[in-house]
Amino acid sequence: MILLRKAVPIFYSALMLTGVNLLLRFVSTSFQVFVSAKIGASGVGLLQLVLSVGAMSVTAGMAGIRTTTMYLTAEELGKKRPQNVRWILRSCFLFSILAAGSMALLLYFLAPQLSAHWIGDARTTSALRLYACLLPITCLCGVMTGYFTAANRIGTLAAVEIAEQALSLTVTMLLLTFFAGEDPVRACGCIILGSGLGNVLTLITLLILRALQKSPSGSPIPVRSRLLRCAIPLALADDLKAGISTAENLMVPKRLALYMGDMAPLAAFGTVSGMVFPVLMFPAAILFALAELLIPELARCDAAGSRRRIRYLTGRTLKVALLYGLLCGGILYLLSEPLCLSLYGSPQAARELQRYALLAPMLYCDAMTDAMTKGLGQQTACVRYNIFTSSLDVLFLYLLLPIWGMDGYFLSFLVTHLINFLLSLRRLLRISGRHIHLSRPVLSTLCAVLAAMLSSFAPNPAVRTVTFPISFFCLLTLCGIIGKADQRWLLGLIRKK
Repeated sequence: MILLRKAVPIFYSALMLTGVNLLLRFVSTSFQVFVSAKIGASGVGLLQLVLSVGAMSVTAGMAGIRTTTMYLTAEELGKKRPQNVRWILRSCFLFSILAAGSMALLLYFLAPQLSAHWIGDARTTSALRLYACLLPITCLCGVMTGYFTAANRIGTLAAVEIAEQALSLTVTMLLLTFFAGEDPVRACGCIILGSGLGNVLTLITLLILRALQKSPSGSPIPVRSRLLRCAIPLALADDLKAGISTAENLMVPKRLALYMGDMAPLAAFGTVSGMVFPVLMFPAAILFALAELLIPELARCDAAGSRRRIRYLTGRTLKVALLYGLLCGGILYLLSEPLCLSLYGSPQAARELQRYALLAPMLYCDAMTDAMTKGLGQQTACVRYNIFTSSLDVLFLYLLLPIWGMDGYFLSFLVTHLINFLLSLRRLLRISGRHIHLSRPVLSTLCAVLAAMLSSFAPNPAVRTVTFPISFFCLLTLCGIIGKADQRWLLGLIRKK
């Protein structure tokens, strides 16, 4: 039976997902550069507004079902009950069809109002309606990818995801070249259609692979109450976060227009959201791969009562996320100008990337903390934190954008993400029983700052790329942050111990 085969170690599964994510992020970032050159910064800003409305609709239609499928499947596998998985999938599929279908109908009929009053361009109605038609397929893909992740079918998911992106980008680029031209509204429709066709391929492939599995049979089990207990908090958290995020994206250009120092608010917003953020989060692919695997892994540990392994995974993951975030943040800070000039030809993007790079350690640690709290069944706490910080974000943006422009956007981003991270971290440490000494993160940050200062004297970007990681590693070793135990851990991963 496929479900009962020997599990691949989490490190090698994460390594596989990392390679795939890095490849796909590289392709996605290159595609973003292509789109930016074709429709300009203002076109990218309009595209971000349309996609933000579509993303909010997908999040609402998904209703937390992907993580719910992953969590419930991992629970059954952790308790050695693979015969129950088919009933989990059946219930999750039905839930997804109802939620996604309802959201698709709502988006389709509200598209004219959303285009005219939210986005400010009535021509985008057709793009939103196309999004509505493809929305149920996207949500059903979430059910299947959640199941395959929990079942440790990482290689299968990687191959399918590569095929999906290859089809999606090929179709999208052909449509952009021969149909859209420099029209940002047509470009929105092309990108939505290309992504939707990729999701069709993924859903059909995963359904066929699931049907070919020789799964054990068992009597029906009650799933509804467990599904709702998990999905509803996740759906509320995701919907609130996506709704407020969309409201922010739609509000930002209008509030920026009141700032006297910025003559092109849509272009300024497009520079940060469409150029800076893709580069900033590109190195996080390795952590997102690990986060993807930590949710079912911690769910299995929690179901089996393995408290010692939960504490170990929590401490090790937070340390890796912090050091990796400091490393990537330092490199992005030092290389912000050559990166943005070569990718976008935009000095403004370079200046924005330099200051957002300082937040990389916090953002990377926050992603891992969020995944671990969900893996330990703390969805309700995540809802509370998201409501609180997202509400603060809307308030700060409304007040600060007309006064400070994009500086106010940065300040709001920093404060709200920091509060959310600290609340989530406090919750994670309490439920896992793990303790963290503040001196280690502070000392690690000082090592990164000193390494960046030393590397800034290097004559060119290539030398800085080499000198910063070496200096950072040496300083961490001298300060005892990386010791022999960490070296043995790395060697153990390589030797599969």
